[in-house]
Amino acid sequence: MKEEIATAGAPQAIGPYSQAIRSSGLLFLSGQIGLEPASGQIVAGGVSVEARQVLSNLQAVLKAAGASMDAIVRTTIYLVDMNDFVAVNEIYGSFFQRPYPARATVAVAALPRGARVEIDAIAQLA
Repeated sequence: MKEEIATAGAPQAIGPYSQAIRSSGLLFLSGQIGLEPASGQIVAGGVSVEARQVLSNLQAVLKAAGASMDAIVRTTIYLVDMNDFVAVNEIYGSFFQRPYPARATVAVAALPRGARVEIDAIAQLA
């Protein structure tokens, strides 16, 4: 059994997917890019601003599921430029506390809408 989680507090899906799916006590959060929810546009100001928006978008989806960032057990960060790793890592670290989620960071050729960073997550629900 699976349940779709959706909120206006995060950008609407730009394809045939859900913002998140709840199944068997887990929440699978689709990748978020730095889209501002109301306008649907990438936030201006560089990769740090984008990363902050990405994590705020994930936070909004978690809230809609009745959870918080503390519930996240796994993330994947996708970067167009690995030179952005330090800047993204700094913002990422400000959204989490120990024990930090398990994580992978990978370089990709491109992301939707010209984004520089995307993050997806898996959360454990109570």
